[in-house]
Amino acid sequence: MSTASLTQQGQQLVWQVVLATPFSPGALGRDGRTLCLLIDQAKTGGTSGRLCVAGPGPHSSTPRVLFTPPNGGAARVIASTVTRSSDRELTARFVPTEIGLGYQALRWQVISTVRSPPCVVASPSPVGCSVVFPSAPALVRLHEPRLVGCTASGPNWVFSGPTNVREVALTFDDGPWGDTPEFLTLLEREHVVATFFQIGDQIGEYAKDGLDRRMLADGDMIGDHTWNYGDHVAAGGPGAVLQIDEAAAAIRRASGGFEPCLFRAPGGNVTPALLRTARSLGFTTIQWDVDPRDWTTPGVAEIYDNVVRNARDGAIVIQHDGGGNRSETLAALPMEIRTLRSEGYRFVTVTQLLGYQLLYR
Repeated sequence: MSTASLTQQGQQLVWQVVLATPFSPGALGRDGRTLCLLIDQAKTGGTSGRLCVAGPGPHSSTPRVLFTPPNGGAARVIASTVTRSSDRELTARFVPTEIGLGYQALRWQVISTVRSPPCVVASPSPVGCSVVFPSAPALVRLHEPRLVGCTASGPNWVFSGPTNVREVALTFDDGPWGDTPEFLTLLEREHVVATFFQIGDQIGEYAKDGLDRRMLADGDMIGDHTWNYGDHVAAGGPGAVLQIDEAAAAIRRASGGFEPCLFRAPGGNVTPALLRTARSLGFTTIQWDVDPRDWTTPGVAEIYDNVVRNARDGAIVIQHDGGGNRSETLAALPMEIRTLRSEGYRFVTVTQLLGYQLLYR
């Protein structure tokens, strides 16, 4: 074995190994060889298990990673991404929760074993029929990954998500506001995530006590709703750039570094020029296809009925947590959630609905 490493990249553990000779993951078992990562919990010294490279499964050409728990239970395939840059190298990426671990200090070693035919180990430091790297377990300290952004892709203007999944994205505009913490508490109680499109110049006053950090920690998403809802934004160009950039900067400050990739135009007033401007800044412009017009305060029953009557697979629902008295929206929201959930809907953020990549550090 030439070298090996175990590092953290965002949410993932990255296991890299380079052998002295070419190898085929699919042939490892047939050749009587294994290539495995041994992991121990540094704090307790308890063994966390063994991850071994295996050949592709049915209808696949990608190598797999099998996890064997420390109690000797049956090995199982874990969710992982395996890549190879040469016939001597392999990289596997996986999240530690796949093997029952949190983000903690770990000790690791890689072991390459030859079982049969009688082994001949070319390494200068063989251990029986095995080669280990490093020679003593190495320490890697994991940290809780921090969400720092998302990546816009696909169409630059979106009204709804895929219609082949029973999912709905709740979105809230014109916050943060005095009522926003109540919205978060309600969503937490119902175990529902949502997307909040924030007006930048309200963040300093209303996003106190870590409001934006709380949103992200809950699994919610934050979008850009311009700096101060300027009427000239629809024209695109430098004025729109300033409005979008200043709101994004306020979100970064309040959230501890999160870069939004979702934009919603004031009043939904969109032009081709604005779409181009937003995308040039890394944003997808998000419209909606369910609108109960809660900002007009039509009554709790009307808000509720409009949402549940018009919701469909992939719907993006617009409501408001800011800009006025939102007591009607707050009263209608738990009823909306319970009815839609009883109809089989799952609540997701807009980034989840669109399949966007989240960026962690």
